[in-house]
Amino acid sequence: MARRKSRAVRGPYLHHVELLADRIPADRFPFNLPAIRSLKRLEFHPGVTFFVGENGSGKSTLLEALAVGSDLNAEGGSIHFRFATRASHSDLDRALRLAKSIFSPPDSYFLRSESFYNVATEIENLDRTGTGPRIIDSYGGVSLHDRSHGEAFLAYFQHRFGSNGLYFFDEPEAALSPRRLTQVLRVIHDAVERGGQFVIATHSPILLCYPHCRIYEFTPTGIHPRTLRELAHFQITQQWMLSPEDAFRELLSAPPSTLLSDSPAEIDEVSPNRADSDSDS
Repeated sequence: MARRKSRAVRGPYLHHVELLADRIPADRFPFNLPAIRSLKRLEFHPGVTFFVGENGSGKSTLLEALAVGSDLNAEGGSIHFRFATRASHSDLDRALRLAKSIFSPPDSYFLRSESFYNVATEIENLDRTGTGPRIIDSYGGVSLHDRSHGEAFLAYFQHRFGSNGLYFFDEPEAALSPRRLTQVLRVIHDAVERGGQFVIATHSPILLCYPHCRIYEFTPTGIHPRTLRELAHFQITQQWMLSPEDAFRELLSAPPSTLLSDSPAEIDEVSPNRADSDSDS
């Protein structure tokens, strides 16, 4: 019996991005963010690229701009989605130059936790007014509004996910338990093996443990490549898992005024522990 030929892998689909300095209004969001303002050229890993940083550092804003620059809807979904419940995305995509493959990805998707239910509503609207096959059938046939947040996310990975394509994920861990997150990590790995490419903004140390990746940390001094063990995300989680009692005592010893800061810069100025920088991420 003749062996079947495997489908040709045409990725990676995204090579690098550059910020066009002549299009930057420096006093306006998001160009006033240090990480965005200092961006010159960012190289993408052929498999997985992670964006890491504190809240408000600009990682999700850049991810959104990359998705929009790749012809995806700002609120999420595939290239066929063109809706807006609120025009809140920035115009950063207009100031970016994306170096793409000559091949178009067979599938692409922008999955973002904060607006996934907006995607669910749009699916219902399109199915109600359309004449073709029901879109919801490609998500398992059950309304995403009739599922929990986590179940709705899993429906995407179980039924809609195409594997060999270009995918932008914004904090997928927000909807998933640690166990489910490890399962998604395996799905991502299998997709990379088939030629899929991912850009993921995350706070999750579990996702960041994926070895075949490039990690960029968004800080007040710019966007910097990091290894897994250089990240405060990893170090803090490791500290709490190894010695929760000591970690809690240390938390209580800190002045209350330093626990929550209005400025992500004040948090990011803490230098990562370089002693644990032997990760091959």
